[in-house]
Amino acid sequence: MAWLFLKVLLVGVSFLSCLYPLVDFCFRGEARAQRPNFVIILADDMGWGDLGANWAEAKDTANLDQMAAEGMRFVDFHAAASTCSPSRAALLTGRLGLRNGVTHNFAVTSVGGLPLNETTVAEVLQQAGYVTGMIGKWHLGHHSSYHPNFRGFDYYFGIPYSHDMGCTDSPGLDLPPCPACPRGERPSRSPDRDCYTDMALPLYENLRILEQPVDLGGLAHRYAEKATQFIQRASASGRPFLLYVGLAHMHVPLARTPRAADPYAAGLREMDRLVGQIRDAADRTAKGNTLLWFTGDNGPWAQKCELAGSVGPFTGSWQVPQGGSPAKQTTWEGGHRVPAVAYWPGRIPGNVTSAALLSVLDIFPTVVALAGARLPPGRHFDGLDASEVLFGGSQTGHRALFHPNSGAAGEYGALQAVRLERYKAFYVTGGARACDGSVGPARYHEPPLIFNLEEDVAEAVPLDPGSAEYQGVLPRVSEALAGILHDIAGDNVSRADYTQDPAAAPCCDPHQPACRCHSASRTVLPRAGASGNETASAHPPSFY
Repeated sequence: MAWLFLKVLLVGVSFLSCLYPLVDFCFRGEARAQRPNFVIILADDMGWGDLGANWAEAKDTANLDQMAAEGMRFVDFHAAASTCSPSRAALLTGRLGLRNGVTHNFAVTSVGGLPLNETTVAEVLQQAGYVTGMIGKWHLGHHSSYHPNFRGFDYYFGIPYSHDMGCTDSPGLDLPPCPACPRGERPSRSPDRDCYTDMALPLYENLRILEQPVDLGGLAHRYAEKATQFIQRASASGRPFLLYVGLAHMHVPLARTPRAADPYAAGLREMDRLVGQIRDAADRTAKGNTLLWFTGDNGPWAQKCELAGSVGPFTGSWQVPQGGSPAKQTTWEGGHRVPAVAYWPGRIPGNVTSAALLSVLDIFPTVVALAGARLPPGRHFDGLDASEVLFGGSQTGHRALFHPNSGAAGEYGALQAVRLERYKAFYVTGGARACDGSVGPARYHEPPLIFNLEEDVAEAVPLDPGSAEYQGVLPRVSEALAGILHDIAGDNVSRADYTQDPAAAPCCDPHQPACRCHSASRTVLPRAGASGNETASAHPPSFY
């Protein structure tokens, strides 16, 4: 539609002065050299036990282990959801899915994304004078105004969703395996496998599709290159910067590695090298004034068997006999307790292990506070400013965290488990699809199952409901849950649009099978034969 094209064109033109290559207009005015830079790196489906600094059996994260030795490692750090889109939305807004509206994943054909009335940390810092960039997996809406360039990021380079949500010419390693993109007649979706053979995975730079399908084998190298360039050019501008990197690793291995005895470990080493390259770039250009915060979006994807990571000691042992996996998509510790490292030479003390109860929800308010900016008005936040933990030696984080259902059992987004100090209460349990294909059905608990995580990290044996310990904890858990539900009911909450339409799928050339192109001049076009809203793209300048 003409109005939509005009809207996208005008917004794209508004970026012209601040997208790459950088121009003088974008950086006029006094630089605020003392304001810190921020690099936030989010791994995909990385287990708590994949980090060598966490788990002695892990040997493949030399760079991250070094960062932990020179910075702060968090051992009780949690994703705000245990699947992709809700976890990312919570990180960027500081709000749970019941507030920001994102309760489950967006699809290739999703019309919507993170609600437009929600404010991202990139938008807050952009308004405060920061240069903002996003590299990697977005998965918060790619159609129309949901694209990263319209959500506070001056620069974007990456893929719009998970790298197994579209075919490629050299498919990554997956279980079950999927075929390469077609070159002849366009096929339809395989009825017995979740293979997106009818749509190639695109690689974006700003509002353009650079290539479709993307070369997965070279993705890590290109991410490192673009991250390094962004850091160098932003630093040279004299303005502070925010770089958010959404890694494709460790969802499933990006490339087939026939010589690797352990493909997952090979992918983990590739990811670790990428993180090391980004850290080195920040150290070379902005050392002493850059906070690098690494964490994960949720736990391992157990149904991928040997292609999944390690939960470490958080095995969810109570759930295992009930069927299914107690990892990704569940409220068991293996689903949402994630590795986390904060690195800031000269500011964060080295070789510190923090047991503070923290969450990805805390990144938003902490970054905003350190930048000297203000939280958006008219809404409530679930995160806290963790500055005292980072710099002041405090071991005090949240008193309570609330874990939503992310797909294993029951209603999306519903708060099904409550963490209160050292206790964890389950009102609903269930298991996601496991390697053996089993799924644990939803089980409702009234009164709730309560575990003492200080004594039972495996969540194996719940407290006896008749015990004094249980009776002492139950009213406090109930009060905490009632309190947040009351707070949400009085908050300014959003609702995400989960409508799907084939026209929303990104396509650089609808006349080619699987939307094939490898030209930097391609715009995003509606798919052939699709109805509904059209998607068009302006032509911002190339990064080069």
